[in-house]
Amino acid sequence: MARTSTVVQRESPSSGHQVEQLTEVEGEILEFMVQYLRANTYQPSIREIGERFGIKSTKTVSEHLQALADKGCLERDPSRSRGVKILGVDLSADTVAVPCFAEMPADGTSDAEAYLSVDRQMGSRDGSFMVRASGVDLAVLGVAEGDLVLVSPASLDDVDDGSVIVAEIGDASSFHRFSRNGEGAILEALQPGGGLTRVEDLDSLKITGRVTGFYRRMDEVGSLNLTQH
Repeated sequence: MARTSTVVQRESPSSGHQVEQLTEVEGEILEFMVQYLRANTYQPSIREIGERFGIKSTKTVSEHLQALADKGCLERDPSRSRGVKILGVDLSADTVAVPCFAEMPADGTSDAEAYLSVDRQMGSRDGSFMVRASGVDLAVLGVAEGDLVLVSPASLDDVDDGSVIVAEIGDASSFHRFSRNGEGAILEALQPGGGLTRVEDLDSLKITGRVTGFYRRMDEVGSLNLTQH
């Protein structure tokens, strides 16, 4: 089983309850602040955040930061320049935050239910994400429903025979074991008794990414309850 780092559980410091789900832009701003802090050892200014996301109004940026503070992700000190403290985030340079989805994300149409910190060697590529395994999609590999599957972006050049990939077949993306077959490929479904899909033209194959690991809770808590990062 591949190694992943600690899952970051987000809770409101004042109430102990799970925080509200972040909007897409709030999640992106928080991730930018985390990565900026790791690279520079200090926080970006409100103006720098605005420039990064094309927000001209510093008041609008401040409102986003206040929303993050209200949801338990930040502490703000208005009396200090760059007076923001990120809460509940492992700022180790050895980890990177990736979005986690309840189901396979469609292009540009899905909101992450959480951001999780994973080993940078596993999730360092831009576009890496985690998704909850559902049903018996990966049962042949011993992945159970609710396990978190880590997917990293990949092209055909990155995929070897035997790799487990996420590929778009018809109108849906799903998991398959990949193998080349002359000019095409064979995609093996990973459910018990799953069938084969033959792809005659590799150029027509739409690959979302390659599975690089998965995470499973092994204690008695039960299924992992994800909250916002």
